[in-house]
Amino acid sequence: MAPTIYFVRHGETDWNAEGRLQGQRDTSLNDRGRRQADEVGRFLPDLVPGFAELDYVASPLSRTRETMERLRAAAGLPVDDFRRDERLREVSFGIWEGMTWKEVRSRDNAGAAARDKDRFGFMPRNGESYVMVVERLRPFIADITRDTLVVSHGGVARALLTMLTDLSTAEAPSVPIWQGRVLVFRDGAAHWTPES
Repeated sequence: MAPTIYFVRHGETDWNAEGRLQGQRDTSLNDRGRRQADEVGRFLPDLVPGFAELDYVASPLSRTRETMERLRAAAGLPVDDFRRDERLREVSFGIWEGMTWKEVRSRDNAGAAARDKDRFGFMPRNGESYVMVVERLRPFIADITRDTLVVSHGGVARALLTMLTDLSTAEAPSVPIWQGRVLVFRDGAAHWTPES
């Protein structure tokens, strides 16, 4: 049986609240995002028996590191005792980073139209496609040897859904990836907890 992955998307940032594409820009959590991270840490012991024995790994960006630190503190674990892994960085939106979708459509309508036709395979100028993120994640998944809690990003979660479940690449870009909840990958399926 493959190890279970407990996936946590970083807490909210001001750019999330404004609908801006963050990609690999290094943004920080806002007050709501900090509360979300704390809440995950508080329910983690009830969700995962033996939660202290998990492997903990996060994207190196500030919003994911702070989410991990806060959830570990709320769960009563040493704050900084986790690994950072570059392979867990968000998908790069290239020249679109910092823009809202309305701004993207206004400034790069041809690129937005091309993305609409193939949301999983499209690569913005100076950015990445979800296909590229999947390739970046393959060795990360192969390296997992025990149950693991991952703090990363929405694009990474969508890529993992296509890799670890039967979700299609056509469906994945539209799947909501919640903040303040845990996406549990186990035995070829995934589910959110707590359920809404």
